[in-house]
Amino acid sequence: MMLRLLTPVAPLLAGVAILLIGQGLQGTLLPVRANMEGFSTLTIGLMGGAYFFGFTLGCLRGSNLVRRVGHVRVFAAMTAAASAAPLLHGLWVDIWVWSALRLVSGYCFAVLYVVIESWLNEQATNETRGAVFSAYTLITLTMMAGGQQMLLLHPPQQMALFAIASALVSIAAIPVALAGSATPEHDETEVRLDLRRMFAISPAGAFGSLTAGLANGAFWSLAPVFVASYSADLKITAFFMTAAVLGGAAGQWPLGRWSDHVDRRWVIVVAAVTGALVGLALWAFAGVVTPPVLLALSAAWGAIAFPLYSVSAAHANDYARANEYVMISSGLLLMYGVGAIAGPFIAPLFMETIGAGGLYLFTAIVHILLAAYTAIRISRRAPPPEEEQLPFSESLAATQTASHVYEDEL
Repeated sequence: MMLRLLTPVAPLLAGVAILLIGQGLQGTLLPVRANMEGFSTLTIGLMGGAYFFGFTLGCLRGSNLVRRVGHVRVFAAMTAAASAAPLLHGLWVDIWVWSALRLVSGYCFAVLYVVIESWLNEQATNETRGAVFSAYTLITLTMMAGGQQMLLLHPPQQMALFAIASALVSIAAIPVALAGSATPEHDETEVRLDLRRMFAISPAGAFGSLTAGLANGAFWSLAPVFVASYSADLKITAFFMTAAVLGGAAGQWPLGRWSDHVDRRWVIVVAAVTGALVGLALWAFAGVVTPPVLLALSAAWGAIAFPLYSVSAAHANDYARANEYVMISSGLLLMYGVGAIAGPFIAPLFMETIGAGGLYLFTAIVHILLAAYTAIRISRRAPPPEEEQLPFSESLAATQTASHVYEDEL
């Protein structure tokens, strides 16, 4: 049944899978290589912040570019730029050049997702949209894990891995370009971004999105540096990152389905407290535990930290009207982006003060703040009736298409 539902979008999902392997490889390769080149944690964080700045800008501005130029031309241009970036990384090792290239890469990947999600929306029906975007989310997480393992194919000091990352992005365009899907029409029913309304609807959802960005942005930018401080074995770095991503894939649906049956804010509180405890364990024991225990802690952290954004978005959508879902999700995406930009700048301050483990002390503090604030909100506002909650899978679909918003208000 599931395969039949996904057949019309299979080429698009295949393109996403290949694209994400390349993106996953780049995301870990660059901080690993930067660490080998002697870049400070603060400058490595700068690269990470630049990527998320570009990504957030692309999410919020990309649909305007698509409207003006068209899906096919935008897709071709963004693929070309995203493919060129890793080659330039390998040819020109300089922190400012790398940061600029990461900003460009972030923007390109975000716009590529806007285009692909437009096609997915065009192909999906109301009955299949939840299944399509569930598969899309699963592919996003699992293929990112595959990209981490490609780090082991060649030494990071060589050009080969940069060339492979470039080739993967280029190859990803083939199934999408040959999919035969009609170019989607721009949705004229989109709404303008209204941050004030978004905050009024769900303060907890907004704060949850911000803190998820803070923790996850710091992780993606600096976790390879954290592992390298304890082990020079590149396999440990690759498997540590893979474990976190696979943990996120495994944790997404249990937490999401649980939140369908209780006040989602309690799920956020429990998950945030658990994430803080795991983060404290990584901070305190990373240098003394065996590699299998370290990988287990990484998987546990990913299983808790990565789904927090989706659950926060689902909670916000529970209080929104149907015509507000895209506006709400776009506002939450902006909050996540702000956090993901700031996290890679703040976490290095902890790492340079108390050592590499400061990364997870930072994420633990962020998760504790999230748990405390959400608990306060529980005491001040009743949850919506369970029958009025938007199912997690449908909320996820709305969140994935949040980039479709008029940018005039930004």
